[in-house]
Amino acid sequence: MRQAYRILPVYSGDVSGVCSALYELGGMVVMHDPSGCNSTYNTHDETRWYDRDSLIFLSGLCEPDAVMGNDSKLINDVVRASGKFSPRFIALCNSPIPYLTGTDFAGICRVIESRTGIPTFYIPTNGMHDYISGAGLAFAKLAEKLFGEAGGSETGDNERAAKRRSLNILGMTPLDYAVESCVSSLREILEKEGWEITSVWAMGDSLTELEKAGGSSVNLVVSASGMRTAEYLRAKFGTPWVAGAPLGSMRGRVLRKLAKAAESGVCGTAYETDGSDLQGKPQIIVIGEPVLSCSIAQDYEDRGLRTCVIAATEESENLIRSADKICRGEEEVEETMEQICSENTLVIADPLYRYVIPDGTAMDPVPHLAFSGRIYRSSFRDPFINTCEGKGGSDEP
Repeated sequence: MRQAYRILPVYSGDVSGVCSALYELGGMVVMHDPSGCNSTYNTHDETRWYDRDSLIFLSGLCEPDAVMGNDSKLINDVVRASGKFSPRFIALCNSPIPYLTGTDFAGICRVIESRTGIPTFYIPTNGMHDYISGAGLAFAKLAEKLFGEAGGSETGDNERAAKRRSLNILGMTPLDYAVESCVSSLREILEKEGWEITSVWAMGDSLTELEKAGGSSVNLVVSASGMRTAEYLRAKFGTPWVAGAPLGSMRGRVLRKLAKAAESGVCGTAYETDGSDLQGKPQIIVIGEPVLSCSIAQDYEDRGLRTCVIAATEESENLIRSADKICRGEEEVEETMEQICSENTLVIADPLYRYVIPDGTAMDPVPHLAFSGRIYRSSFRDPFINTCEGKGGSDEP
């Protein structure tokens, strides 16, 4: 039964991750789907509908076309819509049905691009993975379309020497950073230390800013959805990456790691990956996306508290600390919590995790848009606000 969820929701799907990643960039995103993926995305996973539009479409796939393979209908609809709206690019993503029937998306993209003259690419989702996978693929495929296939790093080394204090922020989407002020708060932290923000992938910037990403000296990865692009930019331009969110004591850690990476070209996390030196069961347990969760945990570690992160999203393996756990599904979360919780444990997680943690365990509810949707929208937090106001702990670990 480990594949079944009785109590908890699943994290937002990969198609929602694609739409969230590309929402503000002036492109046209087309879900090849009857309508389920689109309605889930705009009902639960997107907060920007309230104040700005985006060209996100679904194909309206019907059963006869799914069975018989009427690709010309999809192509003609996309070409007609692109002629009306003139997007900067066209991105196609996949839902379970065309995935199972083996639709040739690469060929469809070539036909659409030849007929429209608009850059067109396919993001290989299938509705069976979470938002980290989808957003990560979307960012990486967009980067490949902008800069070409990854190659040598000589160009990147030269650029890094010329612009040592410039960076890209990777993996910034409302699914992890739902409060609108997050981008401005993070920019303020970095710019106060003399960093020039080349681009933010992808909140608050346009495609024009993203096209300049190859000239930065370092990349800051603030969620796991930015890692594929960080690795791509490393391979293409030689740009090193640093993973971490500058909140609390992590502010000083991130800033020092960025400066060191820009100078040396060495990649790594800003938090300690060897885990806690403190013995015993954790006093703080953080559940969620690995980069933000490990950053929160490190802030508590720097205050002398034992911590453990339960990474509940995909692509967490290389971003957690040695003592942290990866849990797939609510049964694994329940079992792990029973093993590591004590009467003094505080759990930091989305409020819906309340129903799978041991009775009597203290909880700091931190709503996560990618998990509970907009249920707790009024309680979303900007994790960088306290850092900006100097309330989030010492800058020094």
